[in-house]
Amino acid sequence: MAPSKSKGPDPILLTLFANRFMSVAEAMGRSLQQTSISTNIKERLDFSCALFAPDGDLVANAPFIPIHLGSMSFAVKYQMKLHAKTLKEGDVLMTNSPHAGGSHLPDITLITPVFGGADNKEIIFFTASRGHHADIGGILPGSMPPTSVNIFEEGAHIESFKIVDGGIFDQKGLHQRMIDEPAKYPGSSGCRNIRDVESDLKAQVAANHKGIQLIHAIVSDYGLETVQEYMYHIRNNAEQSVRSLLRDVVKRLGTNVLSAVDYLDDGSPIQLKVDIDEETGSAILDFSGTGCEVRGNLNSPISVVHSAVIYCMRSMLDLDIPLNAGCLVPLDIRIPPHSLLSPSKTAAVCGGNVLTSQRIVDVVLKAFHAAAASQGCTNNLTFGAGGKDSSGKAVKGWGYYETIAGGSGAGPSWHGTSGVHTHITNTRIGDVEILERRYPVLLKQFGIREGSGGKGKWNGGDGVVRDIEFLEPIQVSILSERRTRQPYGMEGGEPGDFGRNTWVKRLREEDGDLVSGSDQTHREINIGGKGTIWMGKGDRLKIETPGAGAWGLADKEGIQENTERKLRPEWEPRGSFADRAASQASF
Repeated sequence: MAPSKSKGPDPILLTLFANRFMSVAEAMGRSLQQTSISTNIKERLDFSCALFAPDGDLVANAPFIPIHLGSMSFAVKYQMKLHAKTLKEGDVLMTNSPHAGGSHLPDITLITPVFGGADNKEIIFFTASRGHHADIGGILPGSMPPTSVNIFEEGAHIESFKIVDGGIFDQKGLHQRMIDEPAKYPGSSGCRNIRDVESDLKAQVAANHKGIQLIHAIVSDYGLETVQEYMYHIRNNAEQSVRSLLRDVVKRLGTNVLSAVDYLDDGSPIQLKVDIDEETGSAILDFSGTGCEVRGNLNSPISVVHSAVIYCMRSMLDLDIPLNAGCLVPLDIRIPPHSLLSPSKTAAVCGGNVLTSQRIVDVVLKAFHAAAASQGCTNNLTFGAGGKDSSGKAVKGWGYYETIAGGSGAGPSWHGTSGVHTHITNTRIGDVEILERRYPVLLKQFGIREGSGGKGKWNGGDGVVRDIEFLEPIQVSILSERRTRQPYGMEGGEPGDFGRNTWVKRLREEDGDLVSGSDQTHREINIGGKGTIWMGKGDRLKIETPGAGAWGLADKEGIQENTERKLRPEWEPRGSFADRAASQASF
């Protein structure tokens, strides 16, 4: 089928191709979920799949993890510079380096070229998948150490590796990079569960191949010239949509200069000034005034900053279009060098991807006056066993990782939602049955943290309470934000409540805190936003996640609306089986 010969793209074909491209990414995601074995990918859905143009620009994606999707284009382009002239059919590239387009080290990206053209030697697309792997080595199980101060403490660091070369899987090279090299750094271990990681990487290879098959099917239906023509039409459509959005913002706010600032818990500012050119529909987003690189791990790679911005632009568009590179064309993003948004190559970054990125989103939405702050955190919990023992010998082990929901921010016509993952993280929590079956824990409480959302005409969503008991001595880490600074409200709305992390410790004679004759059996210890502790058998970690900010001053009408909303909540089936049934029905 040839494209319309009118001046612009045929609107029907434009919609058709947008959905065909998105369906490729969706099918890749279903393949990855169904063939993976880790809790992180199969149950929590902490992965993304996307389709890229020959120049590395994002073409289309399914609604996976926003922080992955904007930065994956950086990864594809980086690998093209290294391997563009040597790639052949059957090659798959692997990377996780933050300065090579990665987000943080546990997020491993696999990139596969799609060949076509007359001689089948021309790269016509790229398929790529990124998954968060529960352990890739480093100083602590779970590879998200809250105390890391350089990237070598966070696990395997891979700038570029051809994991599949001409159809041959390089297991030896993988083990060298995942086990041997990370263990060379003092205090660090190699991957503690290479079997799970290797299996999930093979699932990513298969998912990319699924995308290749579907792309070839589309090319077979319409011809390569038409497919690539509409690939660029879709990108141009996104560009024009963002230009219209920027013009509308000027009309709505009555100014073309916007600004906002917010802070991390350590006081580091993230500052933004937006200058909009109403005539061209373009904008300069200048982060000058943002704090310098930090000694901890809240540094955010440049690719993550772009991910947060492209997510915000797409979220503010009231249009059903794929998130793609066109959203960034009208934007000139300026990041001050040597800041926490442009860190050095050896800076620790594991928290920047999951925490600082949330604050970037808060600042952008605040500048555009779009919504009150959501929880601004992902509440990263890790625990596990194995690694190097006291003698330096490697001990096989495992790691578990999860992010925990909170409140979403209210807006000018809506209440925030309680107990949801917000903004850059679109994952879900693992099923309690799987958590308790696979790991030595009991979930004592998991529910809404009533009253933690800000109050206003439109109330902020409440956070959650997650209370986990450990059934054996184990090392536990928490990496979180919004423990000292509240999520802001807008237009007079109240801020959301802080989060809290409480160690409920059993009193033990061997620890010296068990007093003879006392009725006290536990101590409650606030461990702060970031910390690692050895939990004894029967100890619990109670995580209370932040609420979200409200919008507008409270009035009787607003309070009544919110009361009715809470009394009559909407319910729908959810969980692994419901989601899978829905996916199969829509396939």
